[in-house]
Amino acid sequence: MKTLKDLGDLKGKRVLVRADFNVPLDGTTITDDGRIKAALPTIKTLREEGAKVILMAHLGRPKGKVVPELSLAPVAARLGELLGIEVPLAKDTYGEDAQAKVAAMNDGDVVLLENVRFNPEETSKDPAVRAPYAKKIAALGEVFVSDGFGVVHRAQGSNYDVAADLPAAAGLLVEKEVKALSKATENPERPFTVVLGGSKVSDKLGVIENLLDKANRLVIGGGMVFTFLKAKGYEVGTSLLEEDQLDKVKGYIETAEKNGVELVLPTDIVVNAGFPAGDTPVAPEVVAADAIPADKMGLDIGPESQKLFHDKIVDSKTVVWNGPMGVFEIPEFAAGTKAVAQGLVDATAAGAFTIVGGGDSASAVRNLGFPEDGFSHISTGGGASLEFLEGKELPGLKVLE
Repeated sequence: MKTLKDLGDLKGKRVLVRADFNVPLDGTTITDDGRIKAALPTIKTLREEGAKVILMAHLGRPKGKVVPELSLAPVAARLGELLGIEVPLAKDTYGEDAQAKVAAMNDGDVVLLENVRFNPEETSKDPAVRAPYAKKIAALGEVFVSDGFGVVHRAQGSNYDVAADLPAAAGLLVEKEVKALSKATENPERPFTVVLGGSKVSDKLGVIENLLDKANRLVIGGGMVFTFLKAKGYEVGTSLLEEDQLDKVKGYIETAEKNGVELVLPTDIVVNAGFPAGDTPVAPEVVAADAIPADKMGLDIGPESQKLFHDKIVDSKTVVWNGPMGVFEIPEFAAGTKAVAQGLVDATAAGAFTIVGGGDSASAVRNLGFPEDGFSHISTGGGASLEFLEGKELPGLKVLE
């Protein structure tokens, strides 16, 4: 994979950078600017080298239409604050305004192009549709830097086709992500523990399959755990359950046993009358994992499991965590996710290499107030880090080779 060093002298050059600024918004307020901050090292390095930095990114899913609520204006404003300069936002991605703003740039200036997904061609599955569109974007720059790790698992116009049109390299963020995830999957220090949560087991099938012969220990929580508990013959009440995955999960339990992989499931669960919304009050109670009442819904791992999961994590040299343990947005069901995050922090302090695998886990550690430097690496790409852990070839990385 080519990196910034391979691009040579960038002074005065127009450098197109694909970043990942897909941040959560409350109206026009950014509620978590982690992804913007993650792009700063690459932007600052390019500015120091005297490049003209032309940033492009997407926000939300406008489905190829101009959706004013999904404009990158709040991102341009926040980026300007973080860099201490004005970051103009072009009104389009490659049209007249983008061309005019790029033409007016001086060395070290930064311009942000409007949401690439306002263009239907950006996410087209047909390369013949994407290619001419990508050429229009490529015409704005002289070299391309891929720094949006959150999109490298997709072949899209602004991260894949543009890379084929210009001299291309990975930015510092993508380079850092690949190094960290490779360290965990290629030759991990052992014991190697993988902690998986989140709502659906079907989202994590590939990861489980790929890691059943690599990990020493698989720790399972979140909504996906109820399919495992059901596969063991337990009652799971009204908890989230994927009936169609039961046979697969039974197979995983057998494979884990055969491969000598320790499969850690919760021993107790925090249940509620249902998902707390509308008329359903928050009235948590703790029950044994094999004794969930038929009319109750599991929403977090219980106190005994919190200690168990924490201790298993601390007893590891490499830890990868993807997916919360419960409905962490509601304080009464956040303790499981906190216990896992604390386990990673304690393991890191004891010298382990720890990765928080993007998506919900990354926003959970930030929202629950954990310091980012308490972990070895917090990934910026949920889907991308999952596919990397699955051992899949990611098109956005392949094109940089």
